[in-house]
Amino acid sequence: MKVILSENVDKLGKIGDVVNVAPGHARNYLFPKKLAVSATDANTQFLKKKAEKEKKKEEQVVQNAKDMVSRLSEVSCTISAEAGEEDKLFGSVTTADIAKALKDEGLEIDKKQIELDAPIKKLGVYNIVVNLYRDVKATFKLWVVKK
Repeated sequence: MKVILSENVDKLGKIGDVVNVAPGHARNYLFPKKLAVSATDANTQFLKKKAEKEKKKEEQVVQNAKDMVSRLSEVSCTISAEAGEEDKLFGSVTTADIAKALKDEGLEIDKKQIELDAPIKKLGVYNIVVNLYRDVKATFKLWVVKK
């Protein structure tokens, strides 16, 4: 039985692939879980349109991420924290603190997108990497100063 996959299925194929499966597998597993539809002309056209919409949507997301890269490259945030001897912080600067500082600058970045190699535990200037989308990353300067 020929079916068109509407979701990625391990060991079977990716979205939009037309695959040949046993009728029982299609009827009992793929169709109820909405992982596939029958390979009819109407379903083929519908899935082509859906794929085009997804592609346009992804292009828009990538474009927004690239715009954010240019905006982030111009930003320099400052976080003031209490520090003791030898410029060591009491605690550390977290991704949540950095996201809050970016929000104060007018940029909405989720704390999960911010990549830190190690916790920031000293005063100084740091280059922070933000993972905006799959292969789209931005870097900005973060100043950690004494309160």
